Amino acid sequence: MKKTLFTPRQWMLLTFIVVAILTRWLPHPPNFTAVTAIALFGGAHFSSKKLAYMIPLSAMFLSDLVLGLSWITLFVYTAIFAVTFIGFYFKRMSIKTILISSSAFFIITNFGVWLLSYPLNLSGLIECYTLAIPFFRNSILGDLFFAGVLTYGFSWAEKKFLQTA
Repeated sequence: MKKTLFTPRQWMLLTFIVVAILTRWLPHPPNFTAVTAIALFGGAHFSSKKLAYMIPLSAMFLSDLVLGLSWITLFVYTAIFAVTFIGFYFKRMSIKTILISSSAFFIITNFGVWLLSYPLNLSGLIECYTLAIPFFRNSILGDLFFAGVLTYGFSWAEKKFLQTA
């Protein structure tokens, strides 16, 4: 029997993640992206821990090769890793896991912004997180939107195309 690289379900998951990551290239409000939803989706749906982490991180890296890399990228990838862990741990996408993921992404990435761009004291930390609140609102809205699209879109596609006879 010939072993394939991915199962049909895994190919479909990969396709959904790649299409979602490509939305980063479209005009969008600041932080209204699919990044966190992709990591949560990958963690929740891939049964292989290796694929759950590798696919979202690889998709993000490939899109960043076009969009650009910076020092904050280290914190963004750390946040993606953490959100993938949340998805893999809970094995589902829900309002709870989306809000936990959004919060984790916000805390980790803005900690990086503070380290790289603000005075390294309590005042700088408070200022950094306070100024990031409007972006957090957009992140939550984007995470809810893209998580819904990924979850319901994948559920529909799985029933339509992967049903066994």
